Amino acid sequence: QVQLVESGGGLVQAGGSLRLSCAASIRTFSRSTMGWFRQAPGLEREFVAAIRWGGGSIDYADSVKGRFTISRDNAKNTVYLQMNSLKPEDTAVYYCAATGAMGVVVEITKYDYWGQGTQVTVSS
Repeated sequence: QVQLVESGGGLVQAGGSLRLSCAASIRTFSRSTMGWFRQAPGLEREFVAAIRWGGGSIDYADSVKGRFTISRDNAKNTVYLQMNSLKPEDTAVYYCAATGAMGVVVEITKYDYWGQGTQVTVSS
């Protein structure tokens, strides 16, 4: 059974930092592309960042480039999202997702497995 469990969300002031973690119980984790998505109230879920299985290919949404960093530890079956210089508009539920599709995948529909989400709230 595949499980993705996010942690690390919380309340932070604008300009602050948070580090999200996603622990994956996927037998093929080391060969999966992992992604982070977010969904703010009343809005559609959107792509944030993705990292290919080897870590050599990474992509970010324009809105988070230069502020967020995605990384993975295949030995621990864990993917991380370091979020710096947080803004109130980053407030959302953040989801971890996994896909066996090739390359760095940004399309939400190509992800097969999802976590339950973790709330990030940035106060102004």
